[in-house]
Amino acid sequence: MASSTTGPLRLTRLYVATLLGLAVLLTVGQLITQWQFDKFQDEILLIRNTALQRHQSQQIAKKALLLHEQRDLDAFKATQESLRQLEIKIRQHFVWGQKGVLSQNSPSVPISDTIQQLYRAAEPYFNRLDAGTRMLVSLTGPSSLSSSVGKQGLQLVLANDAPFLERIDAVVQRSNHELRHKLASLQQFEQYLYILTLAILAAIAWFVYRPAARRLRATVAQLVAAEQRTTEANRKLTSVNSSLNKARQQLVESAKQQFQLQINEQKSRTAYLVAGQEEERKRLSRELHDGLGQMLTAIKLQVEGLDVRLANSGVSDTNLPVLKNLITQTIQEARSISNNLMPSALSDFGLMPALRVLAEQHNRLAPGMVTLEADHWLMDPGAERLAQPVEITLYRVTQEALTNAIRHGKATHIGIHLFEKDHYLHLSITDNGVGFKTQRLSKEPHGQGVHNMHERVKLVNGTFKLTSVPGKGTKLKVSIPYHSQELTHDYDKINVG
Repeated sequence: MASSTTGPLRLTRLYVATLLGLAVLLTVGQLITQWQFDKFQDEILLIRNTALQRHQSQQIAKKALLLHEQRDLDAFKATQESLRQLEIKIRQHFVWGQKGVLSQNSPSVPISDTIQQLYRAAEPYFNRLDAGTRMLVSLTGPSSLSSSVGKQGLQLVLANDAPFLERIDAVVQRSNHELRHKLASLQQFEQYLYILTLAILAAIAWFVYRPAARRLRATVAQLVAAEQRTTEANRKLTSVNSSLNKARQQLVESAKQQFQLQINEQKSRTAYLVAGQEEERKRLSRELHDGLGQMLTAIKLQVEGLDVRLANSGVSDTNLPVLKNLITQTIQEARSISNNLMPSALSDFGLMPALRVLAEQHNRLAPGMVTLEADHWLMDPGAERLAQPVEITLYRVTQEALTNAIRHGKATHIGIHLFEKDHYLHLSITDNGVGFKTQRLSKEPHGQGVHNMHERVKLVNGTFKLTSVPGKGTKLKVSIPYHSQELTHDYDKINVG
């Protein structure tokens, strides 16, 4: 493991070192070249200024001859001024050339001893040329040209122009020769630098790229082999994953079936419990009506007979009317309990008559408390009966909702609305009671009743929704899939589910 990491690290260091060396070498060579070119540029300008002195000396000689031919004072002064400007410029360029500078404040360019000797050789001729020019400039007019000063000045200019040109030309030629020699040296330096760069590149190719390429080929081969192994492993994993997915799907389906079976069993048990509850209600209703009701009626008849016999015998008992009234109330209460347990209107005539009877019972206690609305076809006495479980469910939900609204909600008005829409039978019950917070329903006194209503609705594949706001009443809505039933309703054989 250590060798596998040391090799690439050493190769990387070698690669970085060679590249840095090459970069440094190229940078130094470039800096030296640019520095030399800057110096060469200054030397070229210096040679240009030296060569300009030849032209200026020739112009001085020409102007001197022209000045001796002038007879007009204005033309004489103009030529004399031009001559004076040339004298200033050539003297300035000659001094700068001797010092190796391009201007008054510019740094000096190194000049060789040979060029300095050539300048010293040209200096006497320049001084005499300059002296003659000054003499000509000092003349006052054309008449002074024939004076000794005028003649001597012209003689000095003409006598020293050619020797000065010869010496200055030697300076220019020597300067050009030295510049070509320096350029040749710089070219040779660049050739050496180029050869050294090629050598470094060859060393990089041999000692860095070649091992790197060999390692890269080995790495690529390992990667290809690893990819093949990975592809094979992926294929196996895909196969295993497919098998696992199938097994998982089978487990999910099995769990769903088991869960659905449990739900169906729970639903069946609940249905049986509800059916048993309804059967027990029917039995108790029948016993109250046929047993207790008949016995109370017989007691009432015996008391009435006793009251008649006592009246015929001249004996009166003030307790007998009270007893008869109590027996009558007991008979009515027994009938009410029997009707609540299993109303005969529901078993004999159907849901709507039973709901009307239920509403009338509450309206007798508080007129106008309960209002009942339904679709016309439901109100029709000849309409098809609903399925028996649906009728029982809707009746029990309405019965429980009315009880909760009056007993717990303190409602003074309750609206019952039964209608059919989108193949569903909808029961809506609203009241103006005190309302409650639905999230605290399990803690309310009527929470168990609401739970029972919800369970009953679920048994007939319906939906149950209860909304309530404290102080704004309660609304209950039940929706059950609607299917008309043309079967005879035998409530002696109750089957819920």
